[in-house]
Amino acid sequence: MSLTTTAHLNFHGQAREALAFYESVFGGQTTIATYGDFGMPKDVPGADNVVFGQVVAENGFRVMAYDVPGTSADEAVATGKTMRQNGVTVTTEKFFLSVRGESVEEVGALWEKLSDGATVIEAFGPAQWAPAFGMLTDRFGVTWILDVASAY
Repeated sequence: MSLTTTAHLNFHGQAREALAFYESVFGGQTTIATYGDFGMPKDVPGADNVVFGQVVAENGFRVMAYDVPGTSADEAVATGKTMRQNGVTVTTEKFFLSVRGESVEEVGALWEKLSDGATVIEAFGPAQWAPAFGMLTDRFGVTWILDVASAY
């Protein structure tokens, strides 16, 4: 038996924009189906929102997303916060997304794209445990860890 684990992100009217952004960062192809595609009358607010969306790239990147019905971004409650404090990461978030690559150049290029509009928690650079590491919360509120695989 073979299994695949894919992060499924929940948005409030921003799923389409987030998926397009992630495709621009990681490459791949975006697939989107809206609530209207699944039968919601097109004139109902939210019919254009994403009920199923994903980005799949040949480099192994894969993420899914949808718009939670019934709430807007303004109505959504922030669920977590992450920061560096006294040399450690302090968070109330339940998860981070982690992207690991084989070279500083490869991962650094992804960092540059993903950090557009982001809040940097820890700048991308050398770390004790990896040739490079960085942490940020992107413009959609998703916290990412990017690092380079260590030789050990």
